Amino acid sequence: MKQSINILISGGGTGGHIYPAIAIANEIKLRYPDAKFLFVGAKDKMEMEKVPQAGYQIKGLWISGIQRKITVDNLLFPFKMISSLWSSYKIIKKFKPSVAIGTGGFASGPALMMANFLGIPTLIQEQNSYPGITNKLLSKKANKICVAYDNLERFFPADKIIKTGNPVRQDLLSIYAKKEEGTAFFELDKKKKTILVLGGSLGARKINELVENNIEFFKKQEVQVIWQCGKFYYEEYKKYGALDIIKVHQFVNRMDLAYAAADIIVSRAGASSVSELCIVRKPVIFIPSPNVAEDHQTKNAKSVADNHGAILLNESELETFPIVFETLMKDRGKQEYLSENINELALPGATTDIVNEVEKLFALY
Repeated sequence: MKQSINILISGGGTGGHIYPAIAIANEIKLRYPDAKFLFVGAKDKMEMEKVPQAGYQIKGLWISGIQRKITVDNLLFPFKMISSLWSSYKIIKKFKPSVAIGTGGFASGPALMMANFLGIPTLIQEQNSYPGITNKLLSKKANKICVAYDNLERFFPADKIIKTGNPVRQDLLSIYAKKEEGTAFFELDKKKKTILVLGGSLGARKINELVENNIEFFKKQEVQVIWQCGKFYYEEYKKYGALDIIKVHQFVNRMDLAYAAADIIVSRAGASSVSELCIVRKPVIFIPSPNVAEDHQTKNAKSVADNHGAILLNESELETFPIVFETLMKDRGKQEYLSENINELALPGATTDIVNEVEKLFALY
């Protein structure tokens, strides 16, 4: 094994790609304190902020995805790809990684393609039940593919697949001991039930409108709401924070305490969120985004709902939300049933299992 362990990690665009990458890096660092890390992301995306906040160095590539309609960005894509491949070549030649890890997103494409070209062992981690185009392309040359769902042989070479689950924040494993701390942290009323609403790190227009349109309904239900409205929408919705029952946040940094305080959770169905919620073991209403590649959020949510672990409510059905919510609120048995079933799908050792696979690749370098 090479004496110096250098780990190249690429993934970003959304929290669903960034936080698994950081979790993997943290686990490797625990095992190899002297290891060196370098992240590769897309310029102007959230990884350029979140990765340094986690204590890691990151290099940005001039890359973005292909839009569904004709745009200037689409016309620029071939030039961005060539630029990003060349930048990745220079980064890899200088950093000399022992292993390259991809967690999805635009930047992981050129970074891992160049790692493969230069003979660096690669591992990709696919969070979703329906893979994105980047990981589908990278899977042909990857040494290992860590997945969170069954039946991905349709998309990836079967002999490379290892079902590990998705990396999650380790502080979620002890949330049941933090109920009181979470209630105090968010300045909640101990006597009221708490609803946690999550639209993703950037926010979700339809979910935000749902909360805004149902404030009077929440008052009648005598519940309080922790509302993560997202970066794009905070200025529009922060005014509701003046209400006693609404706690509006652009971004929730203490997710462990938010989950601990919650009695029912309303959430998008990004892969990382789904994996966290399986561990959190609370009743969930999933409202998947229909505006993502291959509608993978609906597929993620359906895989849980089909196992009786959550309620799936499509955006086209949001007018039924008050009935669905009130029915769930009044049925303690249903809440317990959903909580138990979603927890059956949890894979809390995912980060450890992924890093075990990374270690096996050190010998190949």
